[in-house]
Amino acid sequence: MTAKTFPLWLSGVVSLAALLLAFLTGPDAGTQAQLAARWTARVGFPLFILTYSASALVRLWPEAGWKGVLRHRRQWGLAFALAHTVHLAALVTFFVVSGQQPVMATVVGGGFAYVLLYLMVLTSNDRARRSLGSRWTLLHSTGIHVIWFVYTFSYFGRLFDPGRFAQGAALLPVCLAALALRLAAWAKTRRKRASA
Repeated sequence: MTAKTFPLWLSGVVSLAALLLAFLTGPDAGTQAQLAARWTARVGFPLFILTYSASALVRLWPEAGWKGVLRHRRQWGLAFALAHTVHLAALVTFFVVSGQQPVMATVVGGGFAYVLLYLMVLTSNDRARRSLGSRWTLLHSTGIHVIWFVYTFSYFGRLFDPGRFAQGAALLPVCLAALALRLAAWAKTRRKRASA
């Protein structure tokens, strides 16, 4: 295992562990699938936040050791995609097994985010970046912000659910802090360009 492959190995092992734990602790197939969906989403969250924040961390604190993360940001992004693919499989399994119908707004919003995620996965290589040019930047910038919005909106909504308030209260600030990092890095870059 190398530094380049570590993110994918980490994502795969932890996602499988989440699935195994769900199947060992859930009393029935519906609960097992629901737990698997919930826990694999939690596996993906730190991978996403690291990917989302990597360039900002390097721009804000270039000497703090974040360059290795930025160097392998593509792999961290792919690791997130792997975890979220396992999450999608668990979620679909839950709806099939339980017979529950998903909320249409969730299907549309989440489905759009997954389309962007898989387009980013398919274009996460140097050849695609060269051939797409500015469209590559637009796709990846739009995609990562849409995924950020889905997480943020989801955790904001949990503030109004007594059973999940603690999770929303803990993770919504992480989403907002990640956005604040990106905005601070953008402002720093603008100041540098203005003073050059």
